[in-house]
Amino acid sequence: MAAKVYFSREISSAKVLELYKILGKDLTGKVAVKVHSGEKGNQNFLKPEFWKDMVDYVNGTVVECNTAYNGERNTTEKHKKLFAFHGWTKYFDTDILDGEGPDLELAIPDGKIIKKNYVGKNIENYDSLLVLSHFKGHPMGGFGGAVKQLSIGFASSFGKSYIHGAGDPDKFWESDHDEFLASMADAAKSVVDFFKGEAVYINVMKNMSVDCDCCAVAEDPCIADIGILVSDDPIAIDQACVDLVYACSDPGKPHLVERIESRNGLHTLVCADGRGFGTREYELIEV
Repeated sequence: MAAKVYFSREISSAKVLELYKILGKDLTGKVAVKVHSGEKGNQNFLKPEFWKDMVDYVNGTVVECNTAYNGERNTTEKHKKLFAFHGWTKYFDTDILDGEGPDLELAIPDGKIIKKNYVGKNIENYDSLLVLSHFKGHPMGGFGGAVKQLSIGFASSFGKSYIHGAGDPDKFWESDHDEFLASMADAAKSVVDFFKGEAVYINVMKNMSVDCDCCAVAEDPCIADIGILVSDDPIAIDQACVDLVYACSDPGKPHLVERIESRNGLHTLVCADGRGFGTREYELIEV
């Protein structure tokens, strides 16, 4: 059965909230709002002011996890300072989920590559999930959207190494690439299962560079902004974003397509499809 993905070419804070309301899925209890806090120096990440109306509406807590590579987000102390520097703490309650150990281990009994996922233990404090993703390219995954947020985004610092290494954290940069992509699909499923499907996904196709917001020195956007998408299916919303890139006529499209294809980015969605937490089949409903 095809998932519904709502889409608007208008990009504004008001439109984000409007599409969320049209989706009609209310998030209850304590809501974790997953964002990308943006590496220091990155010029493309979506700022807290853009998300404020949406986060306020669900009365959510903005959550993140530490990175597994050097930078300004690889320790809790530095990450908290960057949260403040980028303005997140000015507007929202914030929580670095793996700020203090130990990690929470989520079992993935039907995982194809990894059978467990290490996430920030504070995830246990939340009842539902709002994933706010900036869709763009990525140096390793080809592209980043909802599935990457669910997997690498929720993984603890150690968990990120575990996924990148396809189960062997010592092989962060050396694992089989397709196994790394498939590990992201496994990890994403564990987070969706943890929240028992009580989740909404919002992807914004704006400032689309070939590089991720984790890059302190990122390329400038290479294609024009496309729009906002909202769904309760993380696989469908990412597939819709990829399809919109391929369908656009922007002269910069080949640069982003090359990034996606050279990293075999669609393999993550192919692996995720059929794992029981979403589908690549969708109905795009333009608002």
